[in-house]
Amino acid sequence: MKIRALALDLDGTLTNSQKEVTPATRAVLDAARQKGVKIILASGRPAVGVMPVARELELEKKGGYILAYNGGQILDCATGETLHQSRLAPDSIPRICEFARRRGLAFLTYDREGVITENAGDEYIQKEAWINRLPVRQVEDLPAEVDFPVTKMLVVGPPQQTENAERAMRAQFKGEFDCFRSEPYFLEVVPMGVEKAASLEILLKKLGIDREELMACGDGFNDLPMLRYAGLGVAMANAQSAVKQAADRVTLSNDEDGVAAAVKQYILSET
Repeated sequence: MKIRALALDLDGTLTNSQKEVTPATRAVLDAARQKGVKIILASGRPAVGVMPVARELELEKKGGYILAYNGGQILDCATGETLHQSRLAPDSIPRICEFARRRGLAFLTYDREGVITENAGDEYIQKEAWINRLPVRQVEDLPAEVDFPVTKMLVVGPPQQTENAERAMRAQFKGEFDCFRSEPYFLEVVPMGVEKAASLEILLKKLGIDREELMACGDGFNDLPMLRYAGLGVAMANAQSAVKQAADRVTLSNDEDGVAAAVKQYILSET
């Protein structure tokens, strides 16, 4: 079946180790777009962290979509419209913060400008800011600063502590919201049911595209639902072993323009 939509994870997939989209990859994506393929950036990053990549690809001019927060928010780049957004209950924000404080863990969320946190100097907070190329704003009381919808909070710290925190949070807040570690030191806290495949289903329905017409590329555990959902799931050579096993195909690594190679092989070669 002809591919009509292309969903791309960012970190470890579309971007290389320097968090860059190479000129070669940009050119191939432009060629796919000229064939009518819809470009979808599907990332665990906050919307404000995906926007620079979307602008680099000129999606606001040429059309495209963002699935931010691991699918918690869907944006139409051309119009700026939010097509779908999942939100944490407002009363859960202070309880998540207190949970992290008691365990000596730092935490953050995101506003329209970047990261906001009570722990700006924390090494893991700084790592998240670097990944997303975002400024960090220090606040005294994070819950008091939140007067906007929150789709994701991030609790950060040494791997053993975040692993313990994940188990404790799942037990204490069972059914209220979900949590999972995207990295050994990052514990993501999101509304129940948030994942990339579910959001792709919402978006594809709006676009009138069948899941069999979707190609998805990814490298991490949070990409597994997306790769399994897509008609063609492509794992990067640098992907986790379980991700490569679940994918239909494996392409080159993110430092070898693996996305470009896959698009050339499975989209541009189509007659």
